[in-house]
Amino acid sequence: NPELASVPRGKGEVIRWKGKDGMEIEGLLVYPVGYEAGKRYPTVAIIHGGPAGVWNESFGANWYNSAQIYAGEGWLSFLPNVRGSSGYGEKFLAANHRDWGNGDYFDIQTGLDELVRRGLADPDRMAQTGWSYGGYMTAWTLTQTNRFKAVMVGAGLTNMYSMYSTNDLQMVLEDYFGAEPWDDEQAYRRASAMVHIKKARTPTLILHGQQDTRVPIGQAQELYMGLRKNDVPVELVFFPREPHGLQEPRHALDKIKREVAFFSKYVLGREPVLQ
Repeated sequence: NPELASVPRGKGEVIRWKGKDGMEIEGLLVYPVGYEAGKRYPTVAIIHGGPAGVWNESFGANWYNSAQIYAGEGWLSFLPNVRGSSGYGEKFLAANHRDWGNGDYFDIQTGLDELVRRGLADPDRMAQTGWSYGGYMTAWTLTQTNRFKAVMVGAGLTNMYSMYSTNDLQMVLEDYFGAEPWDDEQAYRRASAMVHIKKARTPTLILHGQQDTRVPIGQAQELYMGLRKNDVPVELVFFPREPHGLQEPRHALDKIKREVAFFSKYVLGREPVLQ
């Protein structure tokens, strides 16, 4: 890609910190273009899917990982490999079984705390985004904390009980939750953002493929209605023809621009200038 030679890029590095229970967690930082030491920057946490996905040291400039795009807009990007991610051994991979929304959630929060402690992240200018399980984690997060000024929930699981019978892969939830929902309703309800929706205050952008069978659109509709009925600023966009991941280039570009614009409005208080 020789055309990228003239495009400014943000420096990336690996970061490690301790989770709430002392477990070592690793992730990636992508610094803003023109980074100045000692200056705090608006920070976006980008959560991977899976949940057994993983962030690696690659060039993040697409709809799923827009870290370099945010770098060009002056943001610090934080990409945590929370417990349950691949690449760290079987014990780490299984550490989120029957524990969605607990250890994994705090892995993100303690990582952000570390960035604030290091003088990198501006605690008053934070956003979070994620797709699939990353969308789940972001929906969960907006019902647990008000530290973020805006979030984007992409193809997110929001009600684990209704999700089970309407998606195309029940065995995944059975493996993670240890039972079918009618045999352990509490496990599914406990980990559902919709159960806690009355606590949500964060402006939310919801994006979803209209033909998604892995995470059906009802999950987005439930979150949208819950936020609307509780007077939380929310926008919902369905991408026509799209399955669980975006495939059409115009939709991928729209996702990036729409998300950056939403975060610029609610986090930075200004309209974005995208090249």
